[in-house]
Amino acid sequence: MEKTIHQGRNVKRFREMLGVKQEALALELGDDWNQRKISLLEQKELIEEELLSQVAKVLKVPVDAIKNFDEDAAINIVSNTFTDFRDNASAINNNCVLNFNPIDKIVELYEALVKSEKEKIELMQKILDKMG
Repeated sequence: MEKTIHQGRNVKRFREMLGVKQEALALELGDDWNQRKISLLEQKELIEEELLSQVAKVLKVPVDAIKNFDEDAAINIVSNTFTDFRDNASAINNNCVLNFNPIDKIVELYEALVKSEKEKIELMQKILDKMG
């Protein structure tokens, strides 16, 4: 039995992972959208191709990511990867030196946070411009 992907639920997952509120998504989709319509959209199992494309563009994710994301499969992959990692951890620790600089990772995460905050500010400015 082939499992169907719930596209509306995936829109909600990506929206939440990106820290985008329903109201903000509605604003970006246009004047005929509101929070309630986004809520209804997120309940739909299948979303029309053109609308799905618009939503993906606003969220800056590939359409295929929304169409094909399967949480169970993702959990399986992560779980298997973690199990493999845990099983091999002692071999890794005993046999190699990792070239990993934690400062570089902190800088990378900080830069991603700054970019995200700038995008939020731009969105808020758009909201204020529309209101005023």
